[in-house]
Amino acid sequence: MSVARPYRSRTVRPVDLESRRSNAAIPVAVGVVLVGLYLASYTILVTALLGLVLLVSSGSLLSTRLNPLSPTFYLTKKPSFLAIGVVFLGAVILFGATYYLWLHHLGAVVPHA
Repeated sequence: MSVARPYRSRTVRPVDLESRRSNAAIPVAVGVVLVGLYLASYTILVTALLGLVLLVSSGSLLSTRLNPLSPTFYLTKKPSFLAIGVVFLGAVILFGATYYLWLHHLGAVVPHA
């Protein structure tokens, strides 16, 4: 009679789950927000367009996490929910800055020639 131990399936440790999440979008989003706020002194159109880019990007990143019909759903390394939230928050900040500048007539729509 053999004295083999029963087979145990490999448990997924939290460290393994964290290694499959990426925060690479966070510094990029912060950089885009800073550039958008800097360029708001020239024209608010650039700020609004960069906010739109971040909004679409956050939707795309969220789709990679939630949509099983998307081909990117099956990537081995996906963006973390923190990264998705930071990208979305960057879009909200840029839209808020655009609205504030528009409301108070502080930014030009067309750059000064």
